[in-house]
Amino acid sequence: MLVVIAVLAYASDQVSKAIALDRLGDGQSRSLIGDVISLKLIGNPGAALSLGAGNTWVMTIIAAVVLVAIAFVAKGLGSRTWAVALGALLGSALGNLTDRFVRPPGGGQGHVVDFIDYNGWFIGNVADIWIVAAAILIVLLALLGIGVDGRRDHGTRRRDG
Repeated sequence: MLVVIAVLAYASDQVSKAIALDRLGDGQSRSLIGDVISLKLIGNPGAALSLGAGNTWVMTIIAAVVLVAIAFVAKGLGSRTWAVALGALLGSALGNLTDRFVRPPGGGQGHVVDFIDYNGWFIGNVADIWIVAAAILIVLLALLGIGVDGRRDHGTRRRDG
C-alpha cells in the first residue's frame, strides 16, 4: 500500500508539473476556481510559503532525511492507514526532491515547480497537497493512539482501516 500511494503521489506531482511547465508562462496567471484558486507558474527555491528560500541545500537535506526516516519506519508498518500517510509523504518528498536535482540551477539547489495559487496566500503544487493530506492522517492517527505498527496505546493489536 505504501509503495502504491508513493507512486501515485510522485506521478501526479511530476505529471502536473510537466503540464504546468508546458502550458503556463512564468508568472502568467489563469483563473481556475474564481478568485479562490488560480494557476501561476513559479520556481520556488524554498519550502512552503517560500520559507528557507536562501537555504535550498537545507531543504534538499531535509527531504532526503524524510525519505530515509520513512524507509526506516516502514519496516515496522502494521497499519494500512499509516501506510497511506507515509506513502503520500514519501511520494511527495521524492517529487520535490526530484525538482531540486533536475530543475535549474540543479545539483540539489534546483527550484521546485509551484503553480497552484491560493488567492495570493501562497503558491504550491500537487506534492504539497499530498503532504497536507499525510499530515492530517498522521495527526488523526496520533490522536487516536494508533502506532505505526497498528497497535493502540493500550497495547492491543488492532488493524485499522
